[in-house]
Amino acid sequence: MHTGSCLCGAVRFEVAGELPPPDACHCSKCRKHSGHYFAASDVPRRAVTIRGEEQVSWYQSSDKARRGFCATCGSTLFFDPLDRGKHDWIGIAMGAFDKPTHTRLRIHIFVADKGDYYDIADGLPQNEE
Repeated sequence: MHTGSCLCGAVRFEVAGELPPPDACHCSKCRKHSGHYFAASDVPRRAVTIRGEEQVSWYQSSDKARRGFCATCGSTLFFDPLDRGKHDWIGIAMGAFDKPTHTRLRIHIFVADKGDYYDIADGLPQNEE
């Protein structure tokens, strides 16, 4: 079991089972939403329990996904694909998990759009998109 929350604690979540290795997305939408790149673990929906769900505000950032954040403190929490017939998972921000997570980043994605103020030097695979 893995647990986590937003900064103020109004939204808490639990994930049953192990966390899949997260990816780090460097696209401009993830950077603007999170303030840097967005590292998230894509967790099966059936494994997630959210408490304080009424405090989650959703922003539909494209025709493919919406992003969830705490309406009270503004913490970035979720990346939710809209095509649930194709995607039976929800991305949960790694920074919102309580430690230990027992997982490690697996890949960087959308690196062609990364910020110009940092380098990616951890040796992990990098996808342009």
